[in-house]
Amino acid sequence: MITKSFYKNGKTCRVTFEIPAGNGAEKAFLCGDFTEWEKACVPMKRRKDGSFTASVTLKTGQEYYFRYLLDEGRWENDEAADQYVPNPFGSDDSLINV
Repeated sequence: MITKSFYKNGKTCRVTFEIPAGNGAEKAFLCGDFTEWEKACVPMKRRKDGSFTASVTLKTGQEYYFRYLLDEGRWENDEAADQYVPNPFGSDDSLINV
C-alpha cells in the first residue's frame, strides 16, 4: 500500500510505503533512486502484525523508482505502484508518480 499526503506548499509530498504482513521477512528496507539505491538507507519499521512501514518526503512533479529489500537479499516490488519499469538487472522496478 502506498499513501500520498501532499503538503500545502504543493512542492513536496509525504509518501508512506507499507509491506503487508505475511511476507516472511525479519527486516525490510525501502530502496530507490531517491536514496541512490543504498541498501540500508531507509529501514522500515516492523509492526506487531508483521507488516512494515516507512515514510519519506519527496518533491512533487517527479517520478521515482523503488523496490523493497527484504532480509538483505530478496527484492520485492509494490503491487500498489503506479507502474513497473524494466531495470538493467533483468527484473522490474516499481515506479511512483508524485
